[in-house]
Amino acid sequence: MTHPAPRTVLLAPDKFKGTLTAAEVCDALETGISAAAPHARVLRCPIADGGDGTVEAALAAGFEGRTTTVEGPTGQPVPARWALRGADAVLELAETSGLRVLPGGDLAPGRASTRGLGELILAARDAGARRILVGLGGSATTDAGAGILQGLGAHLRTARGEDIAPGADGLEDLASVDLVPALTALEGVELVAACDVINPLTGPEGAAAVYGPQKGIAPERIGEIDARLAAAGERIDPSGQHAHRPGAGAAGGAGFALYALGASFEAGADAVLALLGFDEALEQADTVVIGEGKLDEQTLHGKGPAEVARRAREAGREVLAVAGAVTLAPEQLRAAGIGAAYDLIGRSAGLEDALQRGPELLEGIGREIGAALGRG
Repeated sequence: MTHPAPRTVLLAPDKFKGTLTAAEVCDALETGISAAAPHARVLRCPIADGGDGTVEAALAAGFEGRTTTVEGPTGQPVPARWALRGADAVLELAETSGLRVLPGGDLAPGRASTRGLGELILAARDAGARRILVGLGGSATTDAGAGILQGLGAHLRTARGEDIAPGADGLEDLASVDLVPALTALEGVELVAACDVINPLTGPEGAAAVYGPQKGIAPERIGEIDARLAAAGERIDPSGQHAHRPGAGAAGGAGFALYALGASFEAGADAVLALLGFDEALEQADTVVIGEGKLDEQTLHGKGPAEVARRAREAGREVLAVAGAVTLAPEQLRAAGIGAAYDLIGRSAGLEDALQRGPELLEGIGREIGAALGRG
């Protein structure tokens, strides 16, 4: 009697935001699957979509963790984590200039700067990185990326020849720009921005109008800050080719500065999945398990789990989903190529219980998946 070949399961969840990293989700699922289906082969590719968790995903994929102290959004030193493997580096703007590293969480809409990201890019270059992926998102800044340029050595000066002050406030005095030192510092380095927003630098869909309020810009100051961004954009890029490009308004205009430095832009999930070797792992799998904290309408609009499901479906693989909560209707799941979805809340006494018992509940789901694999 011949036995079917062992099934291969690829675990490719995103983080469960605020509770479990993607790697921790993999740990719990793998424990359960291996207990119920000891002969199954389990592959792991915890993912991210360019925002929070991108560095964590790189570390789980075998990148080496690094920490570099850089200038934080309001001038204080912050330890910024990043990842390196060979000539590839993964950085997150949120580690250097994000809302989460503001001292005391106090918003600083006028003076928050992205300088630390420029310093971190230099640190990655000095460590041997020649392809640097920068995840944009979670920024505390609206400085058109001026801080990035300064951190890389560019000269942004007032009419008196002094360096401009940090943040959106400093843009008011910007009179001259010399990008040559920054461009020289990046010779031989490929910059890639992982970005899912398409906002331009300025205007009703620009950085100040759309994202300024969450960074503390008062409604009555939106027009003023937008005008500063426009004027700074003209000085940084006199050709006018970058300010209206999709993503120029990302992270308070950091996208604009990265364009000016010659960066290419990729959808966050695409950039991260390529870096992690997802497609190569997919070729070996029979079943793919996606996941995130909440599987909902937003998931279907370009987020990492939806992209994983799309690729797996096109490759003819079975797709299963795990999530803290699932609000998608069965027909929506089917349309996304998801054969079955497992949620934590339905296996718990409610949200708080699910949050506290996440690993235990995920292990139980892993057992269910493993049992189903055995029957298959």
